[in-house]
Amino acid sequence: MKPSLIPAEEASRFYLHWLNADREKRQMQIQALIQSPLDRADLPTLLKRELDNGYPLPRAMRRLRNLLICAIIERDLSGLADLSEVVGAMTHFAEFAIRTHLDALYQELADTHGIPVGAHSGKKQEMIVLGMGKLGGCELNVSSDIDLIFVYPENGDTVSTRPGQRLLSNQEFFTRLGKRFIGALSEIAEDGFTFRVDMALRPNGASGPLVASFGMVEQYLIVQGREWERYAWIKARAITGNPEDIETLRRIVHPFIYRRYLDFSVIDAIRNLHQQIRADVIRQERLHPERSNNIKLGRGGIREIEFLAQMFQLIRGGRDPALQDKSTRNILRILAEKRQLDEPTANALLDSYTFLRNLEHRIQYLDDAQTHSLPSSENDLRIIANTMGMSDSAQLLDTLQKHRDFVSGQFDAVFSDKSSAHDQSRPVIPQPLLSSQTEEEQLQFLQTKLETLGFPDPANGARRLLSFWKTNRIRSLSDANRTKLIALVNSLLPELLESAHEPLATLGRLLDFFESIARRTAYLSLLTEYPAAAQRLMRMLDASEWAARYLTKHPILLDELLDARTLLAPPDWETFTSELDTQLENQRGDTELLMDTLRETHHAQLFRLLAQDLAGALTVERLADHLSKLADIMVEATLREVWQAMPKRHREVPRFAVIAYGKLGGKELGYASDLDLIFLYEDDHPDAPMLYTRLAQRFITWMTSPTSAGVLFDIDIALRPDGASGLMVSSFDSFERYQNESAWAWEHQALTRARFCAGDTSIGSRFEDLRNRILRRSRDPAWLKAEILKMRQRIHDAHPNRSNQFDLKHDAGGMIDIEFIVQYLVLEYSLQYPELTNNFGNIALLKTGAELGLIPKDAGETVSSIYREFRKLQHQIRMQGAEQARVAPESVKTQSDAVKALWQRIFG
Repeated sequence: MKPSLIPAEEASRFYLHWLNADREKRQMQIQALIQSPLDRADLPTLLKRELDNGYPLPRAMRRLRNLLICAIIERDLSGLADLSEVVGAMTHFAEFAIRTHLDALYQELADTHGIPVGAHSGKKQEMIVLGMGKLGGCELNVSSDIDLIFVYPENGDTVSTRPGQRLLSNQEFFTRLGKRFIGALSEIAEDGFTFRVDMALRPNGASGPLVASFGMVEQYLIVQGREWERYAWIKARAITGNPEDIETLRRIVHPFIYRRYLDFSVIDAIRNLHQQIRADVIRQERLHPERSNNIKLGRGGIREIEFLAQMFQLIRGGRDPALQDKSTRNILRILAEKRQLDEPTANALLDSYTFLRNLEHRIQYLDDAQTHSLPSSENDLRIIANTMGMSDSAQLLDTLQKHRDFVSGQFDAVFSDKSSAHDQSRPVIPQPLLSSQTEEEQLQFLQTKLETLGFPDPANGARRLLSFWKTNRIRSLSDANRTKLIALVNSLLPELLESAHEPLATLGRLLDFFESIARRTAYLSLLTEYPAAAQRLMRMLDASEWAARYLTKHPILLDELLDARTLLAPPDWETFTSELDTQLENQRGDTELLMDTLRETHHAQLFRLLAQDLAGALTVERLADHLSKLADIMVEATLREVWQAMPKRHREVPRFAVIAYGKLGGKELGYASDLDLIFLYEDDHPDAPMLYTRLAQRFITWMTSPTSAGVLFDIDIALRPDGASGLMVSSFDSFERYQNESAWAWEHQALTRARFCAGDTSIGSRFEDLRNRILRRSRDPAWLKAEILKMRQRIHDAHPNRSNQFDLKHDAGGMIDIEFIVQYLVLEYSLQYPELTNNFGNIALLKTGAELGLIPKDAGETVSSIYREFRKLQHQIRMQGAEQARVAPESVKTQSDAVKALWQRIFG
């Protein structure tokens, strides 16, 4: 901020009037005070000086207030103080004044009427003063009033501390205290006032009691709390009170402000509130033209930036504690860090906010008036321009307009009414839906509409639409939700016709999805407010039946559709892990919340990978790598949190490891794959077996238990030593003995696709060494072939294919055969060729086998390509919702014959 072009005496009539009352003395006071930042001023010492001069507390506080504001004007205009110092100094003083007056008045009342005590707890009761608005956000203006709410914990009566006291109920005591307190702060007397006090935000506003108990606050917020009050209570901050009582109040208020779900319905609520404020500003400007050009409430003003920041808080704050910060400036920075706003936009909004707040202060410096409008006097306007470091009012107005245009543009982009953007010129579903016609007439009407649009199967499309609209869930919707739903369906139908591969199937998926979220206003609001997200939704439903089911099961993932850049960005696993760890650390102690967070984080990242997959940005192999890495992270995080939640744990970090087998072990995980795991420990503590068994049990429970967010993974532990009859957790030594002495051949087959996944890395290293030793053993080729053939027959018998199609995975010449060929090569030749024990996946190991001459080179190349092709086909089929990946035999005959030929060559 540029220093003022004119001195403080010319910039502020208030400053000049205050200075001239005792110029020499007050100049010395100012110079002494402005030598250091005012947000750290020693207020108790400054107040004591006034009290020592014989002034009573109220007048001493008013004199201190005038001195502080004049010091702020001097430091600010000279360029010594920035916005943070100015608002920090005013907040610091307001808190000091509140605490000082309240303590004195409480003691006075207690001397007369006794100490208020809770009827239930028997504890002394204190009044909690909640700072709201800019005081709550620690961003108080120099000439602002302070918005307050008074609450106390519980009802009861005062208890006598000396004879002759007239006892009161707690309600009466705190009401009297509140009235005296307001008078002490706001009464205009000699030396002015300390703060104007506004109590309009209390429950029931001006018609409600001045002071409310916790019980009354809770009842009011549950029964009567309105959307605009959620917005107001974001800023609520306790300035006085017992810490335990403050925490109790926080737990009461928090669920009212912040929803556990993403609450996009607040956009419409804030839009309506903004429209009411704007209408009132316009009305006031017509009545009082001199108050026009309001930089706080006008277009592109301070309030619009605050609304933008607090919209994100109300939508996401319940799921992200970082967004519960009370400072507008901090929230803008946090939104950039969390990529909810792009960094240039967030920085530009912060610049505009800083400019507007500095301008607001300079307007108020003129006469210490609580105003937010530019003055109508050209001379005053020039003075303000000079205090902003500008040469004339024209430069000021031009700069102001640029900031306001930018802010209003950002505001409109978010808060403009998107329902008008939906093309309703040719609605398929009218509002209301033909209520006076017969069902046959309704069907004919819808069919005609779909024919007009060019729908390929209008008769079935009409039946699907009508059946959707006649379901009990849709018929019972509120008028508002029904209107939103009609607009969404009508707006997406033309796009569906343009881009859908199978319009009728996609229409069915879309309507199924809408039926599942129809009563969730937040989701309907999201799709209404963000048409691009609705279009991305439709395209994903068109691309994949599996994606449609997944979204229908987890509609909270709609949030991921808002920003295509984030949705399609390659995963940054380091950042992902760091953010997850921080979030979990902040939630420790709440098991349900931790489990939901793990699930929601996993679902969200999986959904991003799904979007990239459907967009063609990932190969099947790369997708499997990412899904496996995601699973590793979730296993590690879950293991850590389960251990942290265990009582009587004997060490801070468990000597425990999770070993992955199967698809996770081979890094070939799919979207819906379960996890094949075993658990190992290496700990001599006498309680170790019991503790680690309990750890494994709880780990599985955390992974598999359904919560409101679904399940994390299904876990299969059948591959542990001795299978279902074996211990859930093995010491490493016993696992090593089992592998060396008792393991079956098929268990060594499974070991070819095993790896350390999570937990103690030293156990992981020992496991990898053991795995290599086991796989590199000398084996009788005939015996090994016979064992593998037995296991292959067992799997074939367990998965009979009675269809006339070819099962890509289980039929002869399919993927299982290829995997068994690789496992045979590893078990037979690793002693001679140790590189075969590298867990690089089937494709890479086939190529290695060919390069080593273990199989014909052309066969290695061909079968590895077939395996890749089969995986891709399997993936495509399952993405369309099929349980088994089966195709017409003739379509893959050449490939399956090649696999059979290699099988025959190896196994005879």
